[in-house]
Amino acid sequence: MQTQLEKNKAIVTRFNKAFIEQGDLQAFEEIVAPDFINHTAASVNQPSGREGVSNFIMNVLRVAVADIRVEIYDQVAEGDTVVTRKAIIGKQVGDFMGKPATGQQITMNIIDIIRLRNGQYTEHWSLRNIQ
Repeated sequence: MQTQLEKNKAIVTRFNKAFIEQGDLQAFEEIVAPDFINHTAASVNQPSGREGVSNFIMNVLRVAVADIRVEIYDQVAEGDTVVTRKAIIGKQVGDFMGKPATGQQITMNIIDIIRLRNGQYTEHWSLRNIQ
């Protein structure tokens, strides 16, 4: 039987693989709570709620970066929180984060901290480094 900590890590993995990697909006709707708060939005113009995350992934990241894959290196879970060290990798085919398209592979090294409630994302913090 899966512990709650294992279930929480599986939810975070599903968000990364189904939504970020595959663009599955149904997964997003199931995983992200209506009152979700993103404490580290990717830009100052991005809303801090769920619509900001959805817009960034679907209309910024997935437009500017092709062949996206998410590599999860480590996950640590405690209580209602999951910390994930990961990379989002793809080919930059459009303007992204102020940089013009290069046609080259980019790697975004990320450490995410996710707080969950009832199997859904409620809060997010992140550290990012784009190469």
